[in-house]
Amino acid sequence: MNSQLSPQQFDNQAQLLAPDWLLLPEGPARDQAILVDGDKFAAVGPLAQLQDKYPGLPLTRLPGKLLMPGFIDTHHHLTQAFGKALVFGEPSEIFRRVWVPMEASLNPERLYLTAKLAALEALRGGFTTVCDAGTRASQGLDAIARATTEAGIRCVLGQVCNDKRGPEQLDRAPLLSQAERHIAAWEGHDLVVPSLAIPIPEIATDPMLHAVSSLCAEAGIVFQTHVNEHLVAVERSLEQRGLRPVEHLYRVGALGPQALLAHATLLTPTELKMVRDTDAAVSYNPVASAWKGNAVAQAQLMDTLGIRLGLGTDGTRSDGFRLLDYAEAAQRFAFGLAVGDASCGGGWPWLEQATQGGAGVLGLATGVIAEGKAADFLLVDLEVPEMLPSWDLSWELVRLANRDQIQGVFVAGRLRLWQGWPLDWDARTLMREVSMLAKTAVEQAPIQKIHAFSSQHRSERKELPTPPCCTMTESTHES
Repeated sequence: MNSQLSPQQFDNQAQLLAPDWLLLPEGPARDQAILVDGDKFAAVGPLAQLQDKYPGLPLTRLPGKLLMPGFIDTHHHLTQAFGKALVFGEPSEIFRRVWVPMEASLNPERLYLTAKLAALEALRGGFTTVCDAGTRASQGLDAIARATTEAGIRCVLGQVCNDKRGPEQLDRAPLLSQAERHIAAWEGHDLVVPSLAIPIPEIATDPMLHAVSSLCAEAGIVFQTHVNEHLVAVERSLEQRGLRPVEHLYRVGALGPQALLAHATLLTPTELKMVRDTDAAVSYNPVASAWKGNAVAQAQLMDTLGIRLGLGTDGTRSDGFRLLDYAEAAQRFAFGLAVGDASCGGGWPWLEQATQGGAGVLGLATGVIAEGKAADFLLVDLEVPEMLPSWDLSWELVRLANRDQIQGVFVAGRLRLWQGWPLDWDARTLMREVSMLAKTAVEQAPIQKIHAFSSQHRSERKELPTPPCCTMTESTHES
């Protein structure tokens, strides 16, 4: 890292920043500068031009640095940070056995701590926005919003409002009133944007799906739901409704520009057409596919068809650069190798989907360095062995860049993290509090874990008897 740079150099209300490279909507560019004024980019253009136009403003040169938009996580579960390795090796639909029991046991204090830990991890991974899909906890959205705001990250905050709970059907009216209050409560907030969520279509009645999606359309916010993520979910929808999940949403009028479909890994050609024709968006979650999914979303095909895409972590690992790498690699392994596609998009689509694509999916004025947009950006060190020599910076960011190259994370024009740690709150105290409470919270939840932890799994494997057919006797060896 450049030892001459310090966080105090970014304290000015308005200042010009001149990096070696600036990631613009059309790609990386040299000899460019930005004017950050308050929480927005006030000007973007050639360095010489901005110097002439604003001679009285301080200029901070950033040699060896890339200034790029912050990553946008279009699908997160902020209240699952206490779980993490609990789900490693688990078969699909872990939400039933792990997440629902664990989240339901969280009180507001624990919700605050888990959400703040998740927000810290996201910022360290270069994310300046996270979209939370909604918690199963009975209370605590205020605690989640307080946690993300204090951490300094932008949050799209989902309110879960399904009207079926097992065999029980709930009264829609109070749930819809609660949804309306949620929308009103966060209107105009600096860092929190409201959203409504129904975790999977099967746990809501058709009128509720339509009503919630319509509320989001009217309010100009995102309607979130998980669709076609696992084979069992597709089959359950077929058994209950006679329709696959996306077909079901289409039939009840719940698809549209407001709809954000998480995962969408198992789509038929008909369902792809439904998503495209309604201008619904998809959160492509490649790490989730690798860790626990049945399939990989056809992201490159979706992009070619004009379906709007963002990248999401699904709460797996908040590391923006590794997410880019997985986004490309998953397409190559799942689709590219079979047809001899050596490019799989050429690198840049995954970088775009992680920034401006994600902003478009969420309806936010972020994700791009342009005049008038929110000043959410990263300062990335390029003077590392892994990035030299540089021939194709966009593709190199997808395949070679690392989280430890992120020197500064800025949200709404403010420096939130410097070299991985916050400047205005004590992250290590938070970590100690989490360490004390997380184990208790997990032990108190009725979690059903199927796959053993690594140490037990190793022990059990070593204790397996050798099959008789594989036993080599002395006579066999001699023969």
